[in-house]
Amino acid sequence: MGELLRHPGVVLAASLVLTWLSTHAGGYVERKWRPLREEERVPCQLISSAALTLLGLIIAFSFSMAVSRYDQRKNYEEAEANAIGTELLRVELLPLAAAQQEKALLRSYLRQRILFYEERHDRRLAGISEETARLQGEMWSVVRAAAAAQPDPVMALVAAGMNDVLNSQGYTQAAWWNRIPEGAWLLMVAIAMCSCALVGYSAHQARPALLVVLPVILSVAFFLIADIDSPRHGVIRVIPQNLVDLEPAPR
Repeated sequence: MGELLRHPGVVLAASLVLTWLSTHAGGYVERKWRPLREEERVPCQLISSAALTLLGLIIAFSFSMAVSRYDQRKNYEEAEANAIGTELLRVELLPLAAAQQEKALLRSYLRQRILFYEERHDRRLAGISEETARLQGEMWSVVRAAAAAQPDPVMALVAAGMNDVLNSQGYTQAAWWNRIPEGAWLLMVAIAMCSCALVGYSAHQARPALLVVLPVILSVAFFLIADIDSPRHGVIRVIPQNLVDLEPAPR
């Protein structure tokens, strides 16, 4: 389930099939097994309307959850760029050799952070994560050695800046893991299937083309939610513009 939700195109296809089958299953039951009597038609339509209203509210709340997580990822990208940019300035307070080494490490680290946002393949992402962890260890070692050799407020400022760089990466990773729970998706799909089945059951002698409208609308809504909630495989993604702006201009 979790792997499926990472690919919005799969969510679109699966939700379209499930809702379309549910709609036609409701119509089949009405035609073949339990015909809807005339006095039951109005109450059934009221129940269908109530179910669709509830489904609309749930979709709206889910969309709001996805958008809030997307905004959080954007904010952490900005915070991470600010932390790296600030530390690039603070490392100039280090001794010359340490400052040059730390700047080179920060530039390499910056490139890995940009790749983290741009990479879509999980296998390559594992290598990026390993390289990021290695660079974090080396950067902290340089700052720690300088602070140990010269324990004063200036070195404390540089160490605090490096701590912000490391923390911002952790916050970013947590934000990318923070997605709509699978249980919420299951409940939303279940309510959608029940609503479609009720619509198909109460839509007496409706043209087949009309029964496709609701599944298509719901599938597009699910696709949009899954796309915004999928930070790596969706169409709508966080662009690391703030991090890219920190890269030195090519000579």
